Amino acid sequence: MIVEKAGEVLEVHKLCDHCLGRLFAQLGKGTDEERGKAVRFVLNMERSSEGLPTLHEPEECELCGNVFNRIPDIVERMLKASEGLEFETFLVGSRFPEEIREREKSIWAEFDIDTAEPINREFNRELGKVFGRKTGKETSRNPDVVFIVEPYSGQIELQVNPVYIYGRYRKLVRGIPQTPLPGFEESVASIICGPFSRAFDGKCVFKGAGREDVDVRTLGSGRPFIVELKRPRKRKVSLEEIAREVNAGGKVEILGLRFVSPKEAGEVLTRNHRKEYLALVFVDGGITPEEADEVAKKLTGMEVHQRTPRRVRKVRSDRVRVRKVYRAEARWVDERHFELRLLTEGGLYIKELVSGDRGRTKPSVSELLGKRAWCERLDVLNVLSD
Repeated sequence: MIVEKAGEVLEVHKLCDHCLGRLFAQLGKGTDEERGKAVRFVLNMERSSEGLPTLHEPEECELCGNVFNRIPDIVERMLKASEGLEFETFLVGSRFPEEIREREKSIWAEFDIDTAEPINREFNRELGKVFGRKTGKETSRNPDVVFIVEPYSGQIELQVNPVYIYGRYRKLVRGIPQTPLPGFEESVASIICGPFSRAFDGKCVFKGAGREDVDVRTLGSGRPFIVELKRPRKRKVSLEEIAREVNAGGKVEILGLRFVSPKEAGEVLTRNHRKEYLALVFVDGGITPEEADEVAKKLTGMEVHQRTPRRVRKVRSDRVRVRKVYRAEARWVDERHFELRLLTEGGLYIKELVSGDRGRTKPSVSELLGKRAWCERLDVLNVLSD
C-alpha cells in the first residue's frame, strides 16, 4: 500500500527522496531520505516489471526546492554566528515560508496521507545532526543556545539562554542597600554582579530571597540569592574565583555557589524562609531584666497582625499580614537597652514589631511594655528554609 500510494503521488508531484520519505515518516525506522530512497527503489522495480518508465529523483524538488542540500552552508553560517561563544548544548529551530507548509499539507490532503511529518521537523533534525558532528556539541531540550534558521535566506537568529547560579550572601557592614538606591555608591547587588558579569561576559541580574534594610547586617549562613547571567559568552567559569574576588572586598561575602536550573532558581526565590534576628532595643523610660524576660515570654509563639509599615507603603501593598514569632529570648544590657533574639516567620518587619509603628503592628514590644521602644540596631543572624 505504501508503494502504491507513493506511485500515485509521484505521478503528479516531482518530489525528492526527503519529501517522499517524509510522507511515511511514522512508518518504520531510519531517516526520511533513506525511507524515500527505499520506497522509490521498490516502486521502480514494480514499474520495471510492468514495463513502465522509471520515476527518478528530480533535479529540483517541487515542494522543498532541494533545501536539504543547503545544510552544509547553513552549518557554516551557524558556526560563524556562534564564534567566540562557549556552549555545550544546542537546539535548532527553523522558519519555513507559509506557502511551502501549505503546499505540503495540500499533498497530504490530496492523497489522504496521515503518516507524514512537517518539513521543518525533518530539517531541524538533519541540520542538528550535521552541526553536532561538526562541533562535538549535543542537542538538548534545555540548551545553552538555540539557532533559529531561515533555510532559504540563510539568516541565523541566535538565542543565548541564561545561566542561573545559586548562592548565599553575608552583608558584613551597615550602610549598603541590597539593590542600587539613589545616594549610595554601591549595593550588595553591584558588589556581587561586577565579578559575575566580567567572568561570564554577560549581563548580571541579582535576585535576593527577601531583603534587609540598608542599616541591617546579614550574618550567619547568609541570605539565599540567585544571579541570572543574560546572553553569557562564557560558561566555563570558576565560581570559586568569583567568590574570592567578591569576598576580598570585606563588605559582602558569598558562599555555596552552584549552577542551578531555571526551575530551581524560581523555587529558591518563592520558598518560605524563617528568619533569626538580633535586635538591640532602646526603651524610653528604662527597662529592668525582669521586664525584658517577660516581653520575650509573651512574644514566644505569638501571632502578630502587621499592617504594611508606613516606611514601605510606596513599594508594598497596604494590607494586614499575620506573621508568627516562633521564639524570643531577651538579654538585659543596661537601664535603657536589652537585646532581643527572635526566630520568626518570613515577612515580619522587626523594627515595627519593636516600635508598634503607631499602632499598625499589634502586639508590639512597645505595647507589651507600656513604654515607647525602638530598634537601635538589627542583624539578620540566619535565613532558614522551611
